[in-house]
Amino acid sequence: MNTWRSFCLAFGVLLEGSLVTAQEQGVVKPQLLLSEIVQGMPKGEKQEVRVLTANFQPHDKTLFHTHRFPVTVYVLEGAFTLEMEGREPVTVKAGQAITMPAHVKMTGYNRSNTEQLRLVTFNVSDPGTPYLEPVH
Repeated sequence: MNTWRSFCLAFGVLLEGSLVTAQEQGVVKPQLLLSEIVQGMPKGEKQEVRVLTANFQPHDKTLFHTHRFPVTVYVLEGAFTLEMEGREPVTVKAGQAITMPAHVKMTGYNRSNTEQLRLVTFNVSDPGTPYLEPVH
């Protein structure tokens, strides 16, 4: 009798697991791409969320600049090379992301001779804050 109960219990668990799996088909589950603890986020009652796109032709680059708040970059196509003052350059490829810290002097490049670079940036700031501040 114990063997029969054990079999029924195991079969029930197996059946329930397959039903849960069947119910989950077609349900999109987000995949974590980047998780980072950052400093310097806005603390006011309201924040402005910005999502921007940028397209770089071969050898294009950004201004030498800083951001008042962290900015996250997601590369859609190509490779983005980020040079930050006092740090080694970092290259982020299509499907990857990086968070750029606040108040660090930086510039970004498309180092390719032939490939376009397309990226999306995300940032949260105090309302009306400039996206970037050129450094001269």
